[in-house]
Parts: sequence; C-alpha cells; structure tokens
Amino acid sequence: MSTPRPTAPANPQKARTGLNRIWHAAGYSLEGLRAGWGEKAFRQAIAAIVLLPVSLWLGRSWVEVALLAGSVVIVMIVELLNTGIETAIDRIGPEWHDLSKRAKDMGSAAVLLALLLCVGIWAGAIFQRITHG
Repeated sequence: MSTPRPTAPANPQKARTGLNRIWHAAGYSLEGLRAGWGEKAFRQAIAAIVLLPVSLWLGRSWVEVALLAGSVVIVMIVELLNTGIETAIDRIGPEWHDLSKRAKDMGSAAVLLALLLCVGIWAGAIFQRITHG
C-alpha cells in the first residue's frame, strides 16, 4: 500500500511563514484597499482625508485625537467589510434570496452604526470646543 502524497494547499499563502507571509499579506491588503477605492461608498469616505488632519486640531489630548480619528477609520473598515459581504453574495448569484438579503442588510446596518458612532463623537467634540473655548 502506498502512502498518500501530500497535496499543495489551495491557497499558497497558507504555506508561507515569517516575513514572507507578512510581505504577501501586506500586498493583499493593499489590493483590498485598491479594490475598495473603486467602490462608490468607500470613495465617499474621502472625507477622511479632511477629517483625519482636523482631528489633530480639534482633539485636545491624544485620547480625543484617537477617538476622532479612530471613529473615521472605523467607518472605512466597516465599509470595506460590507463591500466584502456584498461581493461574496453577488458572486454566489444575482437571484434574490432571503439569506442574501439578510446578509447585505446586516452589513448595511453595520455601516449605519459606524456612521452614527462617528457623527456622535465628532458632534460631541465640536460641541465641547464651541462651548468651552
């Protein structure tokens, strides 16, 4: 009886280790950002280019700056995850299915919650800046 030959993993990234794995993972992450940039919803996050530097001015401590900037980055992260969900669902097929709709709706709800969090943090910081000089 012969011993079974090991098969190569379907994803070559799984076989990489150490710095080689980190290097390739960084490349995949950059590809994901490029793909996200092509999405209309993510491009609306262009406001981050304005809001991130403004957070340095508006925040009075590193904690405030981290909250302001972090809330903007969280919106971008959630938008990328939502786009990933939508892309995976669309790959399965264009026909309507209750579970597909549910997955897309939950991704959209996550984006809404992230936006509400961001708006709340920024509104609180602006209010404090206005009322407390």
